[in-house]
Amino acid sequence: MISSNIPPTEFNFTLPKGLIDEEGNIHRQGIMRLATAKDEIVLQKNTRAQTEPIYSVLVRLSRVITILGTLSSVTPEILENLFTVDLAYLREFYNRINQQNHAYFGVQCPQCNHDFRVDLALSGES
Repeated sequence: MISSNIPPTEFNFTLPKGLIDEEGNIHRQGIMRLATAKDEIVLQKNTRAQTEPIYSVLVRLSRVITILGTLSSVTPEILENLFTVDLAYLREFYNRINQQNHAYFGVQCPQCNHDFRVDLALSGES
């Protein structure tokens, strides 16, 4: 039997501006999964990330973003076209879900003592 207390491993996000592809389509909705040890290994082996440390952010994000709009794949080269506000958003989103293992807080109602979850909402999310 699977426990219903297993935290989620994938999280929906909405970019504040959106990535514009070569055809002019805007991609704002996406899904990011939790990072794995393999993601870090791939990052350490990436030559460009080793020579240009700032590029490691794009490599890392391209590994964990499983869906971005209708794009068939998410690569570091595609992510080079992000607006800076969207890049900052994705970096913060990545940090939140991976450092806390979930994108919500457990809280308790001060009046009735009922426990419930409150989703973290970053700028740009609805």
